[in-house]
Amino acid sequence: MTRSPSWIEDGSRHIWLPYTQMKTAAPPLPVVRTSGTRIELADGRSLVDGIASWWTACHGYNHPHIADAIRAQLEVMPHVMFGGLTHEPALHLAQRLAGLLGPGLDRVFFTESGSVAVEVAMKMAMQYWLNRGERGRSRFLVFKGSYHGDTFGTMAVCDPEDGMHALFKGLLAAHDVAALPVDDASMVALDAHLAQHADKLAGILVEPLVQGAGGMLMHSPVVLQRLRTLADRHGLLLIFDEIFTGFGRTGSLFAFEQAGVKPDIITLSKALTGGTLPLAATVASERVFDAFLSDNPGHALMHGPTFMGNALACAAAHASLDLFEREPRLDQAAAIGAALREGLAPCKDLAWVKDVRTLGAIGVVELTRIDDMNRLKQRLIDQGVWVRPFGRIVYLTPALTMAPDDLERLILAVNTVVAAGPP
Repeated sequence: MTRSPSWIEDGSRHIWLPYTQMKTAAPPLPVVRTSGTRIELADGRSLVDGIASWWTACHGYNHPHIADAIRAQLEVMPHVMFGGLTHEPALHLAQRLAGLLGPGLDRVFFTESGSVAVEVAMKMAMQYWLNRGERGRSRFLVFKGSYHGDTFGTMAVCDPEDGMHALFKGLLAAHDVAALPVDDASMVALDAHLAQHADKLAGILVEPLVQGAGGMLMHSPVVLQRLRTLADRHGLLLIFDEIFTGFGRTGSLFAFEQAGVKPDIITLSKALTGGTLPLAATVASERVFDAFLSDNPGHALMHGPTFMGNALACAAAHASLDLFEREPRLDQAAAIGAALREGLAPCKDLAWVKDVRTLGAIGVVELTRIDDMNRLKQRLIDQGVWVRPFGRIVYLTPALTMAPDDLERLILAVNTVVAAGPP
């Protein structure tokens, strides 16, 4: 048996892993390289990646166009502070994103992570009202099943009962939590709530079409149309969190396009750089931006991440957007969606399966229970795939470039493992 590289054992004594109970979890798999839609392990195994590194690697790993763009930028300028300075990669990227989003989403504020992008959106919304002389708007309307990040501000706008941050209930800022307006009754109830409480709210915050980390819960584009109606009726800002859903994952470039309505603020990250470098954007309407223009210095948006507008990350994002322009990513998403619908359908007949659902390039098998998460994950690894179940769901969000044979292997692995029964 080949001895494991020393860095694995030595480093594991010091690392603290995300979302992991370090006492009981199985050791993480050491990765030595990636290629296409494969993850190569230190022990020589190759796994088909079914979740594209938390939905980021939309073009697959090591795409040469993105790698070349990062190398070229590295030779010129890897980073420069964005306070009082600027540079072409960031300015051009802001222009490009505004063009893709279309009229009404015009001003781009860069950060390094999705959580911070949502924090900035919330800060924009609250200060929008403060700059207009209204001090009582400190809350947001958010929804059951929601997830918006792990920082303290974003934890507070996640589902407080069933979300992953329920432990902190009572320690975080309080917000209004409601059911999504999926039908007439819930629409009427939400309208009545806003009629009574809108003057305390800064805005409405929602994940469009899919509530990702809350359980891959899907809703109709009509829900977004209803929220736009309610936001306008009650004079509120509407924020779409497209950290997960943006850049082709739901079948359109942005999820809001399927509803034919736009938010006042949108957040983007994940696939923005094709899974290579951390970058996020909070994009606001001119109406929001104009509320910060003043002779009063205190009306400025007082936020500035150290690596804001990082030139390397912006170069990667440009290359990623090039690929969306040049290559048929939305057609590929549609083909993946069709394969997931057909391929995962047999799971519906299994006793311990509660639901099977798909949208765009997302496939979900919701189970009635998972008794041993470590064992379930190991079963999937034994099938030669990297899939990371959570809660009660096994889900697939593969790279949009995944070849049919690797996609078939993923689907077969999920069917095989689910058919074997509860672990």
